[in-house]
Amino acid sequence: MSEAQKTAGRQDAGPSTVTGVDRFFRITERGSTFGREIRGGFATFFTMAYILVLNPLILGSAKDKSGEQLDPVQLTTATALVAAVMTIVMGVGGNLPLALAAGLGLNAVVAFQLAPLMSWDDAMGLIVLEGLLICVLVVTGLREAVMHAIPQQLKQAISVGIGLFIALIGFVDAGFVTRIPDAANTTVPVQLGSTGTLAGWPMLVFCVGVLLTIGLLARKVRGAILVSIVTMTVVALAVNALADVETWGLTTPEWPDTIVDAPDFGLLGQFSLFGAFGQVGVVTVVLLVFTLILSDFFDTMGTVVGVSAEAGLLDEDGKVPGLGKVLLIDGAAAVAGGAASASSATSYIESAAGVGEGARTGFANLVTGSLFGLALFLTPLLTIVPLQAAAPALVAVGFLMMTQVKHIDWDRYEIAVPAFLTIAVMPFTYSITNGIGAGFLAYVLIKTVLGRAKEVHWLLWGTSALFLVYFAIDPIEQLLGVG
Repeated sequence: MSEAQKTAGRQDAGPSTVTGVDRFFRITERGSTFGREIRGGFATFFTMAYILVLNPLILGSAKDKSGEQLDPVQLTTATALVAAVMTIVMGVGGNLPLALAAGLGLNAVVAFQLAPLMSWDDAMGLIVLEGLLICVLVVTGLREAVMHAIPQQLKQAISVGIGLFIALIGFVDAGFVTRIPDAANTTVPVQLGSTGTLAGWPMLVFCVGVLLTIGLLARKVRGAILVSIVTMTVVALAVNALADVETWGLTTPEWPDTIVDAPDFGLLGQFSLFGAFGQVGVVTVVLLVFTLILSDFFDTMGTVVGVSAEAGLLDEDGKVPGLGKVLLIDGAAAVAGGAASASSATSYIESAAGVGEGARTGFANLVTGSLFGLALFLTPLLTIVPLQAAAPALVAVGFLMMTQVKHIDWDRYEIAVPAFLTIAVMPFTYSITNGIGAGFLAYVLIKTVLGRAKEVHWLLWGTSALFLVYFAIDPIEQLLGVG
């Protein structure tokens, strides 16, 4: 057969499946490869797999108004299921390497602020309601319009702030940094290690992991972050088997007695959409839902912008590609999280770990989502990665995101001061939302003081007003008699 005939035969056969997948996800177009996407998907999963332990721990430790507690096994199943489904949906529908799971912070609000006032069904119903309202904001175009109204350099400050925030998460999760109880009458709120010094085998695993990750990145080793996570997990398994380790924290690196465990879907559909109104009244419900929406809204905004910027996917105007779809899927994830009793699901900043491995498309989400799907049945096996082995990836990603600080004009106070507050408040208050709020309010104030209030987009005025209410929610509740 001649070369012409072979070529014709290949053309008749049509494009290969691989080529079709490449075109659909625009892998080559975005300068990525299947290998990078797969490595990125694994890296993202391992840096956020802790939620499979932490979400059941937070929600399962709380009691509702009647003293009822949620079953930890069912919570683990619900957490993994929502993360698997919504991460894959984001990959296919939004085509961003942006994984989703139950949101930290939001689950604490559900556990310790909502549940004591009502039943678990009512609390999860408020999460569903919050997600539906966010979807309405997306459909009307308001959520996307707010994101486009933010100045480009303020968006970059958000990314830098998130970088410091995610690095702090890594240090805290590993125990490298701990909070000093107020009862100790100390002069600083945090310290090195648990006693002011670094001690114990788990801490050694983390420190070696940080050095290994940095070294691999400096050498531009492919899969540096994933290689570090896997290597240090193996080291942790060996250390745990040979040394006398008192505690590793949430996850102990030891080979499980059983690999396969049947999922329990008992919590799915256990929510009451309007039950809370009868429990605590309309005004309280409105304030609670407002707080949830504002936190979810801007946590997602910061995460989407930060991850997209790190992946180099923002256009020349600093806009995220396909933002409307991305935000709608994120809103739907909140609905899914409440409907499954896993708390509100949202986009994860840990996705930046996958981006650090080269992920640039939603194909990475297929890998991450599939691993969460496997976690439904293989939770004992997939949760052996201790935080001390995964946290170095967060520190490294924090550095990578921090590099965007060079794009901020520090000589212009109307940009520099809001940027500084955005960057500083995020890690110092352990909240993306608080950092964005502080930056917005400072930006509007300085523009007004300089006599240039007309330069501020009207949506930023409205958003800043909402943030003012957000920060002053306690005195407002007291004035309304609902505090």
